[in-house]
Amino acid sequence: MKVLIADDSIVSRHMLEATVKKWGYEPVVACDGQEAWDILQKESAPQLAILDWVMPQLTGPEVCRLTRQQHKDKYTYMLLLTSKNQREDLIEGMDAGADDYVTKPFNHHELQVRLRAGRRIVDLQSELLVTQSALRQQATHDALTKVYNRHSIFEVLDREIGRAERENLPVGVALLDIDFFKSVNDTHGHIAGDAVLCEAARRIKASIRSYDSLGRYGGEEFLIILPGCDEACTKSQSERIRRNLASEPMPIHEDAHSDISLALTASFGSTTALPGHPVSAETLLRIADESLYEAKRAGRNRVVFRSILGEDRSLSAAV
Repeated sequence: MKVLIADDSIVSRHMLEATVKKWGYEPVVACDGQEAWDILQKESAPQLAILDWVMPQLTGPEVCRLTRQQHKDKYTYMLLLTSKNQREDLIEGMDAGADDYVTKPFNHHELQVRLRAGRRIVDLQSELLVTQSALRQQATHDALTKVYNRHSIFEVLDREIGRAERENLPVGVALLDIDFFKSVNDTHGHIAGDAVLCEAARRIKASIRSYDSLGRYGGEEFLIILPGCDEACTKSQSERIRRNLASEPMPIHEDAHSDISLALTASFGSTTALPGHPVSAETLLRIADESLYEAKRAGRNRVVFRSILGEDRSLSAAV
């Protein structure tokens, strides 16, 4: 673990550097408070810091105060190194955001145990961040396909509609249904069905742009949100995703003796919210859903686009 050592005394600095290196830490050295502050602002900043109280440009307490004002996700544990021993001075340092202090000349064992305590806090905070990230993933993503769940993709849609209205931009949506999915479950079992859903999600994610969003709408249905897509773009993007889904059969491992290949196709219903024509998420989804069922009635594995203005309906059949 990296440790920032900030001290304007070259003798003290070298002594601290050699000491923490002996304990297995990686020292990062600063010669004054401004350099220490510059280092702590970097993405790869040490999460342990030993700061001399009195330094040129910025004092140790000033560096502590600036660091705490950042409110970064990763916690920085800061020790003040000081010859001050008045209670008021120590209160000032702790109030500035320091976690602890060590008096000069420092006792090696005291510094070691305080650093060890700091490392425990940093490690615990890192574990907490990992846990929070995992819980956030579980709360917002579908457990099977790892794409957004229904609630989260609805939130994304509301957010994108609001942004499109503010910026006077279109936003497209495509609702798709995996063709003949029930027969996959009935014939090959639910494990095969799960594999089909996961492969479909993978192919869709590989087909959309980095700023598009994909969510599992329910069962074998997926919802794709296409920011900035006008009607022509929504049609072409939906058709491109449809072709990529159907590009090759999907292998299914049935048992130890046989493998089969399944066609992976989907029916699409799509529409676009247009600038100057405010529309709710519910209306967009209703139009996309009606278009989807029209695609299924027309033979599946095709895209049906319907304009929110009711002036355009185009059918793109599978080739």
